[in-house]
Amino acid sequence: AVTGSPNDRAVTAAHDIGLRIVARDGGLGYQVLVGGGLGRTPMIGKVIKDFLPEADLLPYLEAVVSVWNTLGRRDNKYKARIKITVHEHGVAEISRLVEERFALIRPTFSGVDQTLLADIRAQFAPPAFRAAPLVAYDAAYAADPVFRAWADTNLARHKRADHAIVTISLKAHGETPGDATVAQMRLLADLAARFGYDALRISHEQNVILPHVARADLPTLHAALKAQGLATANIGLLSDIIACPGMDYCALATARSIPVAQDLAQHFDALKLEHDIGPLKLKISGCINACGHHHVGHIGILGLDRAGVENYQITLGGDHGTDLALGGRTGPGFSYDEIVPAIERILRCYLALRESREETFLEAFHRLGLAPFKAALYEPLAPAKELIHAAE
Repeated sequence: AVTGSPNDRAVTAAHDIGLRIVARDGGLGYQVLVGGGLGRTPMIGKVIKDFLPEADLLPYLEAVVSVWNTLGRRDNKYKARIKITVHEHGVAEISRLVEERFALIRPTFSGVDQTLLADIRAQFAPPAFRAAPLVAYDAAYAADPVFRAWADTNLARHKRADHAIVTISLKAHGETPGDATVAQMRLLADLAARFGYDALRISHEQNVILPHVARADLPTLHAALKAQGLATANIGLLSDIIACPGMDYCALATARSIPVAQDLAQHFDALKLEHDIGPLKLKISGCINACGHHHVGHIGILGLDRAGVENYQITLGGDHGTDLALGGRTGPGFSYDEIVPAIERILRCYLALRESREETFLEAFHRLGLAPFKAALYEPLAPAKELIHAAE
């Protein structure tokens, strides 16, 4: 996984190899992490090289894979991962062996890879941005509360003040997370051509991004999206759920994921609590393989099979950002019918105990710890003062 932003947008520390592009002494290079991964043995990747020059990237990665190929487990397919190799031998030893291998193979790289990289880089030149006044955007933002709610949640700052980065939600309440119809995809292609300089991207969070849109065009863009059911204003909120296909579509899954995501989105939309709760990363996996990244969700849900019955475990406090953190398990799991009320108890506890509307769920969890949320989860009739005592 590769990220080019100071804010990790690719969950790099949860991958076998993670690359973070960094600047030093006027040049670009890479911070290299190895040994991350989720699944049945979640581990956070460790920094093996703090700064690697651009020209050394391919030979260095070949050295990493070569060391893993030499030391990696072949007796157990569940342990045939770089994370297990790093765990068993230690990052210091792996680093030493990688450096030795890198010194051996670096002279065999002629630099042709850099020529190829230059050719690729030329295909990603910035578009010819057009200057656009903000009058239309400002007027729509002031007059239309629906547009304003969408702009507040689904737009990100662009390097040009007269442009914005638009994230188009594929998480309409009650729909399958990440799905789009043929008509919707055709519309997105048309909008990218008309307003987005022919650029359209897909995020790992199962949404579509138009990376360059003039703010003057945003009211028209929003109207077109709204007509096709693509203007849900929920990016970064509870219903912006990452969910794997689960038992509905995956032969490996042991529980349903999509219906849980749909039920959660509809439930909190009906309660009108989603915007009050604020930023929240909720992730669902239908089996131990963790394709829904539940380990790094602020709230993670893992569906398992318990004697032929679906059972959902809850983890709290995960973080998929630059300071990756694995969530901690709260305790016994819940049945399919119990999981939505269980999540509601956790979030009502947060709303009762947060210091202000500005304190996010993750910030409150870091301040309070697991105890009050666990009390709310497993002792739903406990009075508020007992939750506060547990927090203290």
